[in-house]
Amino acid sequence: MTTLEVLRPGLAVSVQSRPRYGYLAAGVSPSGAMDEAAFRIAKALVGNGEDAAALEFAQFGGSYRVDRPTLIAVTGGAVEIRIDGERIPAWESRVLPAGVTLEVGSMRGAVWGYIAFSGGIDVPEVMGSRSTHLRTGIGGFQGRTLAAGDRLSLGEAPTPAPRRLAGLFRQPRGPIRVIAGPQAAYFDSRAWASFLGEDYTVSRKRDRMASLLDGPWLTACRGHDIVSDGTPAGSIQVPGSGQPMVLTAERQTTGGYPKIATVISADLARLAQMPSGVPFRFRSIDRDEAEDILIADARRMSETIDAIVR
Repeated sequence: MTTLEVLRPGLAVSVQSRPRYGYLAAGVSPSGAMDEAAFRIAKALVGNGEDAAALEFAQFGGSYRVDRPTLIAVTGGAVEIRIDGERIPAWESRVLPAGVTLEVGSMRGAVWGYIAFSGGIDVPEVMGSRSTHLRTGIGGFQGRTLAAGDRLSLGEAPTPAPRRLAGLFRQPRGPIRVIAGPQAAYFDSRAWASFLGEDYTVSRKRDRMASLLDGPWLTACRGHDIVSDGTPAGSIQVPGSGQPMVLTAERQTTGGYPKIATVISADLARLAQMPSGVPFRFRSIDRDEAEDILIADARRMSETIDAIVR
């Protein structure tokens, strides 16, 4: 068994794996990675399967050590990574020798980063997933973010062999695409014109549950209170303040604010990774186009992972 020691934790470092589906009725949202594509690529680069767990951090990665040679990979954005002081690239895997320090610095141009270790983080499944749900303290490592001195077990893995992507992995650019929400009619043409025609930014009030947006405040002509209904990932709620919020991995499962729109699944990670203060716009598409984009995105993801080379 290999042990991973946390020397200096990054910001909001947690164990994440595949989402925890099937418990919405109990008020437990799926959790899992904020950027599923970067998360899956990190795991593939170290030879782990889809069910393996890895670390997610926000902006700053931290320092770590293992007691056996282990393959590691860091993804999510541009970031400085050092093994025993020697700089190594992101989006590739390298062998982390036993007793040597891995240092992962601050992300540039992104928010959420991933550190995968060959064998995966060996924490028990809770309700069918190893993901940490921080707001409820479920799963992961003791249901919390990591702290200095924590020691986690890694699963068994074959002899490490570094891997890399065959080409650059890039997210799509352009407006964040949305489909009309279930309470779209609560907003008149003036509100919709502001929503789709003016700039928004992700504010600094953001976490794994939701991101508040800065930009035009929206007024719901039919009021800002509804009978609570389901809140899928990407829901854009508009509370009485008029400041929209986008719900993400650890969102509440129901809500009583009208939802003007839903960010399509293929663009939700791109919004989550957008640094605070960077302007963007929304573009409305229909459900059929959103489904076509999702299918194409899944195909692109599979091709990227299949093309990983040693």
